[in-house]
This record gives sequence, C-alpha cells and structure tokens, in this order.
Amino acid sequence: MKRKKIIAMLLAGGQGSRLGILTTHVAKPAIAFGGKYKIIDFTLSNCINSGIDTVGVLTQYQPLKLNSHIGIGIPWDLDKNYGGVSILPPFVKKKTGEWYSGTANAVFQNVDFIDYYSPEYVLILSGDHVYKMDYEKMLNFHIKNNADATIAVFEVPINEAHRFGIMNTDDKNKIIEFEEKPENPKNNLASMGIYIFNWKTLREALAKTNSIYPQNDFGKHVIPYLLNNGYNLYAHEFNGFWKDVGTLQAYWEANMELIKLIPDFNLYEPYWKIYTKNEIQPPQFVSKDAYIETCIVGEGTEINGKIYNSIIGSNVSIGEDTIIRDSIIMSNTTIGQDCKIYNSIVSEETNIGNNVQIGVGDNIISEKYPELYYSGISVVGERTNVPDNVIIGKNCAIYGQLSNKDFSDNKLMSGQSIIKEVVEQ
Repeated sequence: MKRKKIIAMLLAGGQGSRLGILTTHVAKPAIAFGGKYKIIDFTLSNCINSGIDTVGVLTQYQPLKLNSHIGIGIPWDLDKNYGGVSILPPFVKKKTGEWYSGTANAVFQNVDFIDYYSPEYVLILSGDHVYKMDYEKMLNFHIKNNADATIAVFEVPINEAHRFGIMNTDDKNKIIEFEEKPENPKNNLASMGIYIFNWKTLREALAKTNSIYPQNDFGKHVIPYLLNNGYNLYAHEFNGFWKDVGTLQAYWEANMELIKLIPDFNLYEPYWKIYTKNEIQPPQFVSKDAYIETCIVGEGTEINGKIYNSIIGSNVSIGEDTIIRDSIIMSNTTIGQDCKIYNSIVSEETNIGNNVQIGVGDNIISEKYPELYYSGISVVGERTNVPDNVIIGKNCAIYGQLSNKDFSDNKLMSGQSIIKEVVEQ
C-alpha cells in the first residue's frame, strides 16, 4: 500500500486527576465542553482540517465513553479503508500484558501500528487541550529547517513558566536547551506537548529510551535524549488560543470564554470547523416566563427558569423559578423548580431536586481536597442525585445517589464534600 507522509498519535489515556470528580468515571478527553463538544473533538478536528487522515488514539483510563464517542470516526471524516481513526488500547504481548506507563512508552508499544503505514513523519498530540491549530504549517516549518524533531511552543506569562517544560532557543528557533519545570526559567516558551518527529529518528529514540526508563516520557526522557545526542530540534511558535483545561478553574474559564461578546476562541469560524458526534435532539424550548442572558444552550433543552452567563448542554430540563448563574450544566441533566445554582459545574445525567441551592455562602477552600476545590467552584459528578431542599456551599464536591440523610440539616457547608461511590458487585 502507499505509505503515508504523516500520521498522528493522539495520547488520550490520562486520568485527569486535577479535574476531581469530573473524571471519576470518564477519561479527560471525553469530558463535555461548550455545551456540544467533547474535549478530544478539537484535536481530531485539527487533524482533518490539517489534511491528516490517519490518527491512532491511545486510550487507557476509563475509555468507554471516549471509544463510544469516536466510533469509526464518521463526524471527522476519519472513516477510511486505509488510515482513518484507530483506537489503540493496551494489549497482551506474548504471555503478558502491559499498561501504558508514560507518554513515550505508549507510542513505543504501538510501533507496529506506525510501521504499517511507513510514514515519513509522526505527529504526537494530546487529547486534552482546547485549541485550533494547522499542523500542516508546523510540518512545513519542520521540513524547511531539516529538523529531526519540532516542538510546538506557546508564550506563557513568565511568572507561570515554572509550571511548564521551557524551550531555550537561538535566533533561528533551534532548541539549545530544554528545562522541565525550572525554578528560574530563562524565557517563557512553553512546550505544548505537540511534536513532529522524523519517524526514523523517533523509532530509534523510543527504542533507546524505553530500554532505560520504565515510565518513558517525551518531555522527561525522549526530548533530552535527542538534545544530548546532537539531533536538530526546533521550536515552532503558536500564536492562537490554546488552553490546557487540566484544572477545574481552567476548564471553567475556557467554557466561559465561549460566551464573551467577542471571544478569543471562536467556535463559529466557517473555515476551521470543530466537528463532533451529533445526537438527534428536538429543538430547544423556552417558556414565556423564562429568561436567558449571554448563554450557550444545547439542542433539546427545556428552560422554564432564568439563566445568566452559563453553558447549558443538550437535553437539559430547567424548572420554573430556577436561577442559574456563571455555571456549566452538562447534557441530559434535570434541575427542579425554585433552585439557585451559582458558579458550579453539574455533570451529565444528573438529577437535582426542587428548592436546591448550590454555590452559596462563604468561599472556604475544600478541607479534604484543597488542591482541587479552591476557586469557589462547586462540582456535581455525573449521574448524581441531589435531593430536594438542600443547601450546598462553595468549593464542594458532590457525587453519588444522595438522599436527605446524607446531609446535616439539609446543608453542606462550603469546603465540604460528599462522595458516595457506587459499590460494585
């Protein structure tokens, strides 16, 4: 068969633990975004918009929803006889099985898949970023500079540079030094986790590093190996909107960005469409007493209350006299009457009773999970039942089939959580 010029390997197996209960039973790339999409839609759409028609999606953590969403790739025109999209979970080799233990290890375990297409170049992507990028421009840059590897970089505020892998370059954008999360960064060019490699170069580097490092990683091991062994690495600067939605605050901010009057990240540009799997839904219904101000509202949603500055998914029901502000309500959720929901994220398939308040009271950081729930956002996990007449504060995490008995006097104070896991049989 004809060899492919370039194929993409999309890393989508991470747990996304910094998103708390949003990723309890779903992989981070499969989390809803913008009332209509999944996070992985942006990377897949970038691929097909850039002319890349062969994508391997490496899955591992809680892959059911992600696999179901991708299917055979029809929404992205990736249902090809030769190429297209392929789901690549860990698999048994000889007599043993092995989990993916690092980003580079995951690609190394799928060398045979890449060899099948015999590409000149391999594009490595992450499935948990929100952005629009023309990978063809990056490939042209890579070829022009006769590079062995090209790394996409993005300017971040210098006071945040210590959180990223930083590329130090010369005046021709050649990378001369890589620093992983440096205490005193020399510049603010952060790696986006997007790489183009010559396949021959990458194949050799993966074999070498994987024999040394049990948890082989591109940033920690492969890139330093290439630099230390005299390979030509270049930095390709990206100037568009790019967001790592790895924390609750970042995820909430990226969603809220969509409903600005003039958003930095525009979903409505006709020349770079974002594709997704579309469910068949009836039109929205807005009652005569309802009120909507600066919101995105999904198909099949019924609104009888008042919503402000919020993202509402598809097939959501909002009862009479309910007020929702500055919140994300995901698909297939029912919210009763006389509720007040402020600055909250409510996951899919959730049922909220009548006269419920969420996101009220003092802004007290979570007692048990201070690293997750600290920015005032309260989160309700998927398929949760919130009973009637309860009051839930700020920085709270709620998950499970809850009843009034789970609350003290029908209240959950700010900074507290109720996470009631389902007992598996």
